[in-house]
Amino acid sequence: MFNVALLEWFRENGRDLPWRQTRDPYAIWLSEIILQQTQVKQGWEYWERFMHRWPTVEALAAATEDEVLREWQGLGYYSRARNLHYAAKQIVTLGHFPDTLEDIKQMKGVGDYTAAAIGSIAFGLPAAVVDGNVYRVLARHFGIDTPINTTEGKKLFAALAQELLPPNEAAAYNQAIMDFGAVQCTPQSPKCMECMLAESCEALRSGRVNELPVKLKTLKVTERHLIYIYIRCQGQTAIRRRGPGDIWQGLWEPMLVDAESAVPPTASLLRQNVKHVLTHRVLYADFYLLETDKRPKLPSDYIWIAESALDNYALPRLIEVLLSFLPK
Repeated sequence: MFNVALLEWFRENGRDLPWRQTRDPYAIWLSEIILQQTQVKQGWEYWERFMHRWPTVEALAAATEDEVLREWQGLGYYSRARNLHYAAKQIVTLGHFPDTLEDIKQMKGVGDYTAAAIGSIAFGLPAAVVDGNVYRVLARHFGIDTPINTTEGKKLFAALAQELLPPNEAAAYNQAIMDFGAVQCTPQSPKCMECMLAESCEALRSGRVNELPVKLKTLKVTERHLIYIYIRCQGQTAIRRRGPGDIWQGLWEPMLVDAESAVPPTASLLRQNVKHVLTHRVLYADFYLLETDKRPKLPSDYIWIAESALDNYALPRLIEVLLSFLPK
């Protein structure tokens, strides 16, 4: 049977990850949030960093948002960090970590997949996970060509995943199918000839491995041009925190202007059209340096800090790249 074979594969090939050595729901939840949009290799380092600095949910809840965002810097999708911090406060207010699927879903930033992962792994709840790995494994093995990003597809795969789940081995099975998709049944160049499910795989039989799963193209990619001016004034610089309703909410950036005409004539161009790719948009940034002995008049949302203190502020990855071009 499919699920029996997966469990057997997992016992021999499952990844040895630190958050699998515990039943602490805080550690498991933290790993799931970090890995939502992050590869395991990169996420592992951040998980260890968070666990070392904030070993309990109470410690994380007591941190400031700035501290959490700074620790998250480099992972991207910063709404995850803000939701993580908010949810930590929810848990502390509740008095215990939620232990039912319904209550886990009430946590900020936790959807169906993350709730099923936390619930099954930490509490043994019989809830099947459905993520990109699961879609791929099920679509290929059972030859399902219903698009995974349609309402019909989501319902179909969720029902099938739940049907295949062994209720008494939910944690092991969920981790097995996720690992199988990440290690064996990969998006590109899957190891079909070394797969114990090869004989029963419909996609392999019909030559459709590279065609499944099917996903409708709905994402429209837009371009955006940003112009930044780094002000250097007697060892200080000006930055502001980005507000809600746009990218990088809560992170800090140098002076941003809306047109080339707003760049002071005494500013020097350091880099032009630096490309930075996000999920649904491509950013191009010009970067200027303005060195002055007198502070220019700036909007009220900018603050002056010592240049040496920049490391204490959470910055978008693009800004980190731009700052690397600054002359010392």
